[in-house]
Amino acid sequence: MEMIEKLIDKNEIRLIDLKYCDLFGRWYHITFPTRRLDKVMSEGIPFDGSSIQGLKSVESGDMVLMPDINTASIDRFSEQPKLSLICSICDADSRLGVKKDPRSVATRAHDYMIKSGIADESLWIPELEFHLFDEAEYYSDKYESGYLLSSSENKESLPPNYEDVDATAQADRKGYHMDIPFDKFAAVRDEIITTFEDLNIKINYHHHEVGLSSQQEIETELLAFPKIADDTMYMKSIIRQIALEYGLTATFMPKPIYNEAGNGMHYHILLKKNGKNIFYKKGGYADLSDEALWFIGGMLKHGRALTALTNPSTNSFKRLLPGFEAPVKLFFGLANRCAAVRIPKYANKEDTKRFEFRTGDAMCNPYLAMSALLMAGIDGIKNKIKPADHNFGPFDDNVFNWPQENQDKLLSIPKSLDEALDALIDDHNFLLQGDVFSKELIDNWVDHKRKEIAKVNNRTHPYEFVLYYNQ
Repeated sequence: MEMIEKLIDKNEIRLIDLKYCDLFGRWYHITFPTRRLDKVMSEGIPFDGSSIQGLKSVESGDMVLMPDINTASIDRFSEQPKLSLICSICDADSRLGVKKDPRSVATRAHDYMIKSGIADESLWIPELEFHLFDEAEYYSDKYESGYLLSSSENKESLPPNYEDVDATAQADRKGYHMDIPFDKFAAVRDEIITTFEDLNIKINYHHHEVGLSSQQEIETELLAFPKIADDTMYMKSIIRQIALEYGLTATFMPKPIYNEAGNGMHYHILLKKNGKNIFYKKGGYADLSDEALWFIGGMLKHGRALTALTNPSTNSFKRLLPGFEAPVKLFFGLANRCAAVRIPKYANKEDTKRFEFRTGDAMCNPYLAMSALLMAGIDGIKNKIKPADHNFGPFDDNVFNWPQENQDKLLSIPKSLDEALDALIDDHNFLLQGDVFSKELIDNWVDHKRKEIAKVNNRTHPYEFVLYYNQ
C-alpha cells in the first residue's frame, strides 16, 4: 500500500479504475475516488455478476471485485490522472476467486503446477498479431450485410479519396519486415511498445507482418505466468487505444481478409524448477528433456480440445488453412512452421530452450488459454505421454509435401468451432484436475459458443448471392 500511496501523491491521482475480465476475454471497468482506496482494498467492490456474460445466474448474482495491488499502473489514456488496478472476481461471502473468474483460473493453474512438484515457475512469450486499418465498417441486418476495410499500405484497398500521391502504397508483395516508408505505421508500433515498456511489459521486438494490408506483430520477452495473462489484456487494450489516437482501428480477428495471412497468437513456453530450465537436456532431440517431450505430448494429445479455448471464434478456423503458415496438423518439429508445436532453432541454450504452440489466436481469453495449455502439458508429464507413440513427430520437413496417405495418418485440428467444442466435451478431464477449471465453466463456455455459431450459421452470407442469386 505504501508504494501505491506514494504513486498517488507523486502523480496527484484522484481516481482509481478497476478492471476485470469476463469469461470470454472482454475487459470491464468501474472507477472510484482515491479517498476510498483503503476500504476497497480490504472489502472490494460489490457488483451484479448476473449482468456479465458467463458469470452467474440472477438468483445468485452478488459478487465482489478484489483489486490486486501488484497490478497498479498509471492510466496514460485518461484525461485526469488515474491509477489502474486489475481485479479478481470473488465470492461475496468468502472473498475467494469464483470458479468462473478467468483470472482465478490462471491463479489455480499456477498453484496446481507448483503443488505437482513439476515446476515452480512458467515463462511465456505471446506473439501478438493484428491489423491496423485506416477504416473498418461492418453491418448486418435483414436486408443488407457486408464490411469494408481500407489500408493506405495496399493499392488494392486504399481508403476513399486517398490518392497515394507519394506512391508508397504497395501491391503484389508480402509485407514481412517491410521497411519505412512502406511500413507506414512503424511509429505507431514504436509508441505502443514504449507504452508496454513503461508498464514493465518487456518487448523482444516489433515488425510488419506478412499481410500487406498493415498486419503487425509484437513479441514479448519470456515473462512469468500468470502475470503475463494480465499483461496480454493490457497489451490488447493499449494497441486499440493508441491506434485510435492515430486515426486507425486495430483488430485481432484471426482472418479479417480473405486469402491473406491471418492473425495468430503463438505461445512460447518454458518451465523452471529451482531456477533451472526443466525443458533442456543436452544431447536429446533438439536438446529437449523428457519432461519437454512429455509436455509437448500432452498438448498435442489434447490439442483438438484445446482449440475450443485457444481458437474460440468461428473466424478462427478461417485462418487455420494450409498455405498460410497456420498449423492444421497436430505434430511437432524443429524450426517447422507448419507444425502445431515448433522448436525454435535459435533458442538453443539452457536458459532459452523452449517450444512454441502455434495454433492459438487472440480471440482467446488469455487467462483460460494459457491455463489450458499448462494443464495439458502437466497432464503429459504426469502420464509420460511420448509424442512418437501417437504419431506426433518429431517431423522436420513440410508434411504437406508427403503423400496424401501419410498426411491422413496425422491427427488434424478441428475444421470448425463446432467440431472444437465437440472435442472439448469429449476431452476435458485434464482441465478439472486440482479444481483448476470447473465443469460449470466448461458447460457455460460451450453453451455460449454454440449460440455464437448459430448466430453466424443462421444468417445469409454475402458470397451466397454470388453463388446462388441467379442460379
